[in-house]
Amino acid sequence: MAESASMASRKALIALIVLIGVAIGSFVFYAQRPSRIGRTIDPFPVTTTNIPSRGRFHGVAREGSGEVTVHELADGKRLIRFSDFATATGPEPRVYLVAASDATSSETVTKAGFLDLGPLKAPAGNQNYEVRREADLSRYRAVTIWCRRLGLNFATAPLASPTEPIGHGAHLER
Repeated sequence: MAESASMASRKALIALIVLIGVAIGSFVFYAQRPSRIGRTIDPFPVTTTNIPSRGRFHGVAREGSGEVTVHELADGKRLIRFSDFATATGPEPRVYLVAASDATSSETVTKAGFLDLGPLKAPAGNQNYEVRREADLSRYRAVTIWCRRLGLNFATAPLASPTEPIGHGAHLER
């Protein structure tokens, strides 16, 4: 009887040691990974021929900051560029172009309609998102960080021409 209790204690001790080893190994692995926050995730395209619109992020359900520019490239592609961007992290964040002049609520995004540009690459840093050629940028006039799982608009950047005021009365220097 005492022998089986000793064997059970030994197995429990071995399981505990393995569990602690896995936990320490996981911590060391993730702690050594380089952070993308505050870094350039996508290089700036040097073939930009035109900047038809730009904006500045403002928080909606979460904090958001940084600049957005729409770039028309020499090859005809269009990119949305985030510069000095930062927002909160969340499950399944997406980048949407919204068919509204600004999206100050989550309801605005769902009612106005949107184009999904793909998953958010990182919660901070410089990044690019390609816009489909058929997208009508005169209709889609705001960029939103949307949390798909929570159904929340984290942050939005209303787009305006480079000469118009942007971002709730703020101006961007050219």
